[in-house]
Amino acid sequence: MTPTLRDPPGSRPLDDRLAFGVVNLDKPPGPSAHQVAGWVRDLVGVDRAAHAGTLDPKVTGCLPIMLGDATRLAPVFLEGRKEYVAVLELHGRPPADLDGVIAEFEGEIYQKPPRKSAVVRRLRTRRIHDLDVLETDGRQVLLRIECASGTYVRKLCHDLGLALGTGAHMGALRRTATDPFDDRDLVTLHDLADALAFADEGDEEPIRTVVAPAERVLEGLPAVTVAPSAAEQVATGAPVYAPGVIETDDAEHDALVACYTPNGSAVCLGRLVGDPGADSGVVVDLERVLV
Repeated sequence: MTPTLRDPPGSRPLDDRLAFGVVNLDKPPGPSAHQVAGWVRDLVGVDRAAHAGTLDPKVTGCLPIMLGDATRLAPVFLEGRKEYVAVLELHGRPPADLDGVIAEFEGEIYQKPPRKSAVVRRLRTRRIHDLDVLETDGRQVLLRIECASGTYVRKLCHDLGLALGTGAHMGALRRTATDPFDDRDLVTLHDLADALAFADEGDEEPIRTVVAPAERVLEGLPAVTVAPSAAEQVATGAPVYAPGVIETDDAEHDALVACYTPNGSAVCLGRLVGDPGADSGVVVDLERVLV
């Protein structure tokens, strides 16, 4: 039986949109990220929902929720950057060289996960791409942090306090971006519930605004366009072979890439392992099949 490929992202029936969609959710304070994903799953009525990057219960902000088959896209968020706005609570008066000391934390830093984390507590490196002081008010310092995935902001704040000589801890924290999503089009749980109610009454425009096609998750990855016949082979577990490749973006060897049919529908996630211009051989090894 020939696998059925998806319609173009912008013209899918609503049920298909919800079964392979993503919500750029504004997480409220209180519940865990896992609880919020469960609420979204039950609201939308899909069998699965997954969040992109854990946020502690008190933390708010950008928490993309993948619906249905879009949960297979979770590895994409391990590749991208995160951005936060955090309140650094100093335990003493801020020193005169505060800005300079904080700037020294840009670049590669060492971190050991906190005791309460769910991962093995071993020393590792993380990159702080940008660390800016936005405002200072007494012992409170408002920071903007752009960092690699897996960075512990609470631990960063503790280490900043040691370097400043005052001691410090993290106060409020809000995630403002997780590639390729940011806080310019966040959706609340109330927005989602209202949009679903309008859809039940026959007005699909709000829910199509709130739930984006899952392909939005892939916007930051190099693209490989494959022939529909190659996409059908991928659906049965075959890798992408050179004869099936139509077009590719520039990408390094072993880079994570997204494969699409010519109509823009996602086919798979994989690693670029071969020459797209070759006459034969494997070009993309599969990591996640999306059709």
